[in-house]
Amino acid sequence: MLSKYYPYFFKISKNQFLLIFMKQNLIVIAIKKHLIYYPTPINLTYFWNFGSLAGFCLIIQILSGLFLAMHYSADVTLAFNSVEHIMRDVNFGWLLRYTHANGASMFLLVIYLHMARGLFFRSYLYPREHLWYSGVLLFVLLMATAFLGYVLPWGQMSFWGATVITNLASAIPVVGQTIAYWLWGGFAIDNATLTRFFSLHFLIPFVMAGVSLIHLALLHDVGSSNPLGVESIGDFIPFYPYFLLKDIFGFLVFLILFSYLVFFEPNLLGHPDNYIKANPLVTPPHIVPEWYFLPFYAILRAVPDKLGGVAAMGAAIGILFFLPSMHSRKMRLKSLRYIPYEVIQPKVMRFSWPYYTNYNLFFYE
Repeated sequence: MLSKYYPYFFKISKNQFLLIFMKQNLIVIAIKKHLIYYPTPINLTYFWNFGSLAGFCLIIQILSGLFLAMHYSADVTLAFNSVEHIMRDVNFGWLLRYTHANGASMFLLVIYLHMARGLFFRSYLYPREHLWYSGVLLFVLLMATAFLGYVLPWGQMSFWGATVITNLASAIPVVGQTIAYWLWGGFAIDNATLTRFFSLHFLIPFVMAGVSLIHLALLHDVGSSNPLGVESIGDFIPFYPYFLLKDIFGFLVFLILFSYLVFFEPNLLGHPDNYIKANPLVTPPHIVPEWYFLPFYAILRAVPDKLGGVAAMGAAIGILFFLPSMHSRKMRLKSLRYIPYEVIQPKVMRFSWPYYTNYNLFFYE
């Protein structure tokens, strides 16, 4: 009966049907457009691998965190013991916990390298300002998530680290103490604090996943920058297979380093005091944050005034939002900004001292 009204449908072969499906399916079209045939500047180096590595780290953290949340208890009397239960009693719980804990360090390391590349090659300039803004927003969300997660094991360093950081809010004039009480859910860090910190730590990574999609969409809208600092007009190659293989190689190197950290040195980046249950009556000799917060901690310690230290620490992050607008018109030129000396060597005087000494590897305009 159907063949009478749709005769063509019953005459096509399986290969033809598959071909029609591949051409019309929206998911397949998106994969082909944004992954397989995505035009990529031909001269990208391995410094451009850190963006995809950051997405890989986010996936690892979300998956390992989901399984850890199944066994964790957000209660001050049970939190520390629930972490020990995960380590000792849950099948491969030690692997989940060490993967999640060291994954946070690797995530921040990759993000710092990714941002360093963007700063060095000035990838925040036109037309990529909105891409930079979304990246800085992701960085702020990541730092918030890392801090909230560090409190959850409820060890000595977790408790006192949370005490120090949340007390910074009290430095704000007039409303500071009220904000601190609001963060604590009471007049001191207690069960309400731990519960809301766990809830936010669970929620924010999914917000980060959404912002990451926006970040990726903005990237594919304006295209990737390149080491020469010029806009690539026609010098593109498809993302697949060239840069996909490059990314896979980066993933393998990352997994080797990450596996070594998880299986051989799982506590290398942690603090031994966090294996002691939180005790509000005993202050550790030295309250230090995780390594990825040390620059901000140093800023805080360097300023004698509490409010001044908080302002300086906030400015160190806030200034990243203003970088695209802090450059003069002369610095916005699309000419070569930072290029290998060998590339422009024929265009400069061959009798200059860098040519003879071979010391100046780069030429900065």
